[in-house]
Amino acid sequence: MKKRALISVSDKAGVAAFAAELEKMGFEIVSTGGTAKLLADAGIPVTGVSEITGFPECLDGRVKTLHPMIHAGVLAVRGNEEHMRTLEQLGVTPIDIVVINLYPFKETILKKPAVSLDQAIENIDIGGPTMLRAAAKNWQDVTVVTDPADYDTVINALRQGEISSDIKFMLAGKVFEHTAAYDSLIAGYLRTRREASPFPEKLTLTFEKVQEMRYGENPHQGAAFYKEADAGDNTLAAAEQLHGKELSYNNINDANGALDVMKEFGAERPAAVAVKHANPCGVGVGETIFDAYVNAHDADPVSIFGGIVVLNRPVDLPTAEKLAEIFLEIIIAPAYEKEAFALLSQKKNIRLLRLPSLAAPNENLMDMKKVAGGLLVQNLDTELLGNELKCVTNRQPTEDETTQLLFAWKVVKHVKSNGIALVKGNRTVGIGPGQTNRITALELAIKYAGENAPGSVMASDAYFPFDDCVQVAKAAGITAIIQPGGSIRDEDSIKACNEAGIAMLFTSMRHFKH
Repeated sequence: MKKRALISVSDKAGVAAFAAELEKMGFEIVSTGGTAKLLADAGIPVTGVSEITGFPECLDGRVKTLHPMIHAGVLAVRGNEEHMRTLEQLGVTPIDIVVINLYPFKETILKKPAVSLDQAIENIDIGGPTMLRAAAKNWQDVTVVTDPADYDTVINALRQGEISSDIKFMLAGKVFEHTAAYDSLIAGYLRTRREASPFPEKLTLTFEKVQEMRYGENPHQGAAFYKEADAGDNTLAAAEQLHGKELSYNNINDANGALDVMKEFGAERPAAVAVKHANPCGVGVGETIFDAYVNAHDADPVSIFGGIVVLNRPVDLPTAEKLAEIFLEIIIAPAYEKEAFALLSQKKNIRLLRLPSLAAPNENLMDMKKVAGGLLVQNLDTELLGNELKCVTNRQPTEDETTQLLFAWKVVKHVKSNGIALVKGNRTVGIGPGQTNRITALELAIKYAGENAPGSVMASDAYFPFDDCVQVAKAAGITAIIQPGGSIRDEDSIKACNEAGIAMLFTSMRHFKH
């Protein structure tokens, strides 16, 4: 009996050449709609699905392959005598290869400007997933292909005699991965359109692999980087690497943290952010991008060594010369002037990334953290201040102190708790991250600040349960403090500030980061 291949694809790349090879090997090609026309125009003999079903394609193409003459030919188990007798009685020819990829739902919903709900719905494939799942279920007898990248694998196997069970099983697995991701995109889109809770009873997610890592956090761990289908053009997944060796797991994690800090500063003023081990270690703003980077670098030149730098302006030659003075893992900027790129690219291993959009993150994205046996999901922390920014001390901060306090608040939001940030002159001068208590974090920040501590302002990511932080700040010469407030011991801290002549602002919003 002549073998039969059913081909109906949305992505038509390479399909004509693939079908031509199958036809040379004696396969009858069955197809639908646009695919059938493409193959016929290429000179490949094609049998229309309607010729097999005796039923026309209808409802604007919504019904094509949904027919027993097709599905019985896919689902019949060849080793089951009863199945094969039934096919013979019904006049059904077995289908040996199914080649289908689905309506472009993702591409449709990502179009700008946004498509209508009706347009999105029309790009939900029904017959395709049904055919794919049927063929994958019967993988021992049917070869199913949904990825054009697998065309050569199938042809090469046929040239050697037959398609092995291992290949068929692999292809079947890819089908269920593909259809699961497809359904997940649809579910997520419809949930967003009906403005339902972002925390449904059944959470289905789909991510696409960008690359495999050489290793994870440590050399003995395997790892890969995946992106969300609708991540947007302002995330690390959209960055273009222009130079340098492959990004590592830790690079991506740290670079993401650096971008999060930069988003707090937007594009209003030239800004530079340096991050090491997922914590900011130097942040500066200035009149030029050179000034901003000098401020960030001078904040803590030792910690910046081996770190990641993000700039919100194109890199010019003076800035590149300054960047080239120390070892950096990654530089991310919206662009690089020709001379600047030529200089930096002389360093073989440095990664130079271009990310034109450094705008605020897409608020539809979620913050996720995997734990053993589960997944923590929360909204992104896209807010900065609560309902009220209130001075609670007798002394009001000066205009400059207020500017520096808000700068420090933007930074401490991204410092691992318990977090402290000291700021002076439009740059961080000391950062104390991730300590078991706030006093230790403050003492660490003061140590880094050194002679810059006197006259600096301080931000704390959470309230003061005691007045001890105020006492340490007073001894270091810190002039103003910003913190969430909300402790039952607030009066103790306020009293200590009044006695020390320190101004204190409450934000009514905390920013724990773990």
